[in-house]
Amino acid sequence: MTRKKRRLYMLGLALLGLGTATALALTAFQDNIVFFYSPSQLQTQQVGDRNFRLGGLVEEGSVQKQPDGVTTAFRVTDTAHTVDVRYRGQLPDLFREGQGVVAEGKMTGGVFVAREVLAKHDENYMPPEVSEALKQAGVYKNPAESETKTAKKE
Repeated sequence: MTRKKRRLYMLGLALLGLGTATALALTAFQDNIVFFYSPSQLQTQQVGDRNFRLGGLVEEGSVQKQPDGVTTAFRVTDTAHTVDVRYRGQLPDLFREGQGVVAEGKMTGGVFVAREVLAKHDENYMPPEVSEALKQAGVYKNPAESETKTAKKE
């Protein structure tokens, strides 16, 4: 075997290894990508059988503890559309009706089954995805702006 052929074989093996590593890295990234949807976006888009984040407001009067004491059912809304959510586990302390929430999980039989539920941080914080979805629905009210207007009136 000549030097030229040996170099070509080595170059081919190196390219094959690089291609394999790239394919494995892209596959790993694809499994970890989690998209965000509002209830209105779920009505228009097919999400299939993959994990995603659902965000909106916990609908007033919708939180129901199940008899097993661990499962909670509630509805998430962006005031235009509503999605039923079921979560098995301990809810965050700040979780309550009328507050912003982001849940991660997947749709199963028309119900969003959450693996994780995140509640808003404090009285003024809302996750950017949730506030953007509420702005698109035309119902977002910025708490900082309303406090400024109240302070100016006084």
